[in-house]
Amino acid sequence: MAKKGNRIQVILECTEHKKHCCYGISRYITTKNKKNTPNRLELKKYNPILKKTTIHKEIK
Repeated sequence: MAKKGNRIQVILECTEHKKHCCYGISRYITTKNKKNTPNRLELKKYNPILKKTTIHKEIK
């Protein structure tokens, strides 16, 4: 059996959305391996409210 405990669930939140809008939040849920990527995750994801691809950063 495989070991458990290396992968954790993280929430990604849009960085540009806070600057431009006051309604709604663009968030994504994903998993990461905390041994391979100990730093906070940054991915380009689609924001349906702004209707464009923006940078989403990991929040705690």
